[in-house]
Amino acid sequence: MMNLSDEERIDKTGFADIKIVQNPKEFCYGIDAVLLSAFVAGETGSKSHKFDRVMDLGTGTGIIPFILSHKKNIEYIVGVEKQKKSWEKSMKGLEINGMSNIEFFNMDILEIQKKEFDEFDAITCNSPYKKLGSGIRNESEAKFIARHETTAQVEDFIRVGANNLRQRGHFYMVHRPSRLSNIIYYMKKNEIEPYELQFVSARHGEAPNIMLIHGIKGGKNDINILKEINIYENESYHQEILRIYERLD
Repeated sequence: MMNLSDEERIDKTGFADIKIVQNPKEFCYGIDAVLLSAFVAGETGSKSHKFDRVMDLGTGTGIIPFILSHKKNIEYIVGVEKQKKSWEKSMKGLEINGMSNIEFFNMDILEIQKKEFDEFDAITCNSPYKKLGSGIRNESEAKFIARHETTAQVEDFIRVGANNLRQRGHFYMVHRPSRLSNIIYYMKKNEIEPYELQFVSARHGEAPNIMLIHGIKGGKNDINILKEINIYENESYHQEILRIYERLD
């Protein structure tokens, strides 16, 4: 019998019957994870690819593996998470959802040795957005680690992802547009060529605050800029967002 702490709750994701265990006082998943999953699944105008093996770096409570297992037919998904409490929640979510194709590991991504796992067809990554030392540290430890680069920085996520990708494998990341030049630099440094780039803004005409980037290990030097996604239309979710969340009839 699974035991939840007093502060944990079971939340419905809205994707079929998939549920997730979260603590609202700690870090809860947001729209960026949902957008990245849709991007990988080819639902945002991005190209869809077949994957047998996927690894999610910094998986948190497992939201991206759970959504991907619903959106795509993937034989095996690995989620790696450093924070033990988040990993424990991912394991509880795995038990609730009864998924046999997902496995979660409680480890720092920097501990993953090259070729420790068999190579993957795709790597997904919703890494911390904020550089270490930025902002005021007035939040919970779990939120701080999830939002700030602590022991691992964006270049580490890209390097570890590249090390575990097969040749012509796919690398997907969601991040802030302000880090675009850094991300492309480190992708190319690790032989991942940017293939698709998509910006996300709150509303049409506003500056984007999220970007989705897809690269191919050993790919061609040719990047496709996809149509921008708007989250809101007036004061409601845009139809595109409702479709991604599978809330349209």
